[in-house]
Amino acid sequence: MMHLEHLNLVVSDIEQTLHFYRAAFPHWAIRSKGQGNWYGSERKWVHFGSDYQYLTFNDNGTGSMRDLTSNQLGLAHFAYVTQDIDGVIRRLTQAGYAIHKDGANAQFRRNVYFLDPNGYEVEFVQYLSDLPEERNLDD
Repeated sequence: MMHLEHLNLVVSDIEQTLHFYRAAFPHWAIRSKGQGNWYGSERKWVHFGSDYQYLTFNDNGTGSMRDLTSNQLGLAHFAYVTQDIDGVIRRLTQAGYAIHKDGANAQFRRNVYFLDPNGYEVEFVQYLSDLPEERNLDD
């Protein structure tokens, strides 16, 4: 079996980024951190997550995020499954983040999208069925 271990994201500011992800994942922690040189650019990095999955944040990102309403090449969003979508929504809104986009109106799942401080779209989904054929239905 395979699973996704980590995503490596370039961000503008690590502390601002951690503010968002700490609200979404209060059980995660900084696993390691350091600094290095990336093709001539000095930058700091942080691994934030659990023992099995994490996000890598690398600071000093430049430029702007792709237009999420376009078909421009690049990352559209990434998603996490939760058992408590209301708790995720509550923690993120209390931390000052507004819902970016409501999810599908589906019988067997609830989902919602937030933008992190860098413009990455993050989906959170709660499945209301254990059956894969029901989880993927759009009503």
